[in-house]
Amino acid sequence: MLVLPVPGGGLLDWTPSGPPCPEPAGAPPKSRVVYAAAHVVADALAGEPDTVDWDTTLAFREHLWSCGLGVAEAMDTAQRGMGLDWPTTQELVTRTGAAAAGRRWCAGVGTDQLPPGPATMASIVDAWREQLDLVGGAGAIPVVMASRALAAAATGPAEYHAAYGKLLSEAGGPVLLHWLGEQFDPALAGYWGHDDVRAAARELVALCTEHAGTIAGVKVSVLDAAVETEFRRALPAGVACYTGDDFNYPGLIAGDDHGHSEALLGIFDAIAPVAAAGLRRLDDGDLAGFHARLDPTAPLSREIFRAPTRHYKTGVVFLAYLNGHQRHFRMIAGQESARTITHLATLLRLADDAGALADPDLAVARMRPLLLAAGVA
Repeated sequence: MLVLPVPGGGLLDWTPSGPPCPEPAGAPPKSRVVYAAAHVVADALAGEPDTVDWDTTLAFREHLWSCGLGVAEAMDTAQRGMGLDWPTTQELVTRTGAAAAGRRWCAGVGTDQLPPGPATMASIVDAWREQLDLVGGAGAIPVVMASRALAAAATGPAEYHAAYGKLLSEAGGPVLLHWLGEQFDPALAGYWGHDDVRAAARELVALCTEHAGTIAGVKVSVLDAAVETEFRRALPAGVACYTGDDFNYPGLIAGDDHGHSEALLGIFDAIAPVAAAGLRRLDDGDLAGFHARLDPTAPLSREIFRAPTRHYKTGVVFLAYLNGHQRHFRMIAGQESARTITHLATLLRLADDAGALADPDLAVARMRPLLLAAGVA
């Protein structure tokens, strides 16, 4: 039993009582294309700060593959723009490429190697191109990420179309695009040249229509199911929509009479075995069974991704610690301190409700010292 703090004040005597966590699925799902955006594990004993524990980081990717999920590497879940620098990102992509051995993976292509300060359109495209060459050379499907530099430099939609058009016209193969909403990164406010999200979606549809031969899909992370559904229906044939909506993913993946979203989700890092079990049900045509597995994870995901959403990485790493995938709860750039002990206690309870605790006794044992350090006796 644990004594847990609860929102609004007070303490709760709590013992895990949720459903058991499923075993890893093995084979990838057949009915959907699914990636889990993977976190990185810090080396807590390194002499230099912000050092990555490569063995444990790569072992976690093996865990995701063992569940049948693809790995989305070097995305915002891996702390791009929040502690993971470009030299380390290069090594991460190269190491994952060597480990992939033909298994499904994609990797983020950004502009974060640019120096601080204003950037020209040419330098932004050159930065994307450098990362695109690295990711493609490592064997991953490139995911062209939203650029903070472009958001700062562009004065309207035409400059977004020009910058993306230049890169896409030179891309050697199919790519995915990543529309990351300002909830995840405030520096991306007004992306695509519009503050209105539906107007921004129309610009992105136009870009996809113009470059449909190169753009294989778009990951949408705007946390608005209606906007994503409208966007998905407007995409040209052959361009898939990948949900990045960590609030509404069960319904978006299930889809409707007009189609469905594939998935590229940070929450799947934390709930990989449960997600895989639900997707197996969907493969079998058991929509009710799919929802029975995935719907109970949504409250957990909504808590992990609650505002300020950019700190969701803390919850993802916390669950990896509880589930035995790393020996400590430490993060690059000290981001483990970004959430309160009450938030973490809530995640523990919701993970239990969702069947996302691989070993509840281990989770209790690992939570206890965190509570003691926070003064919860």
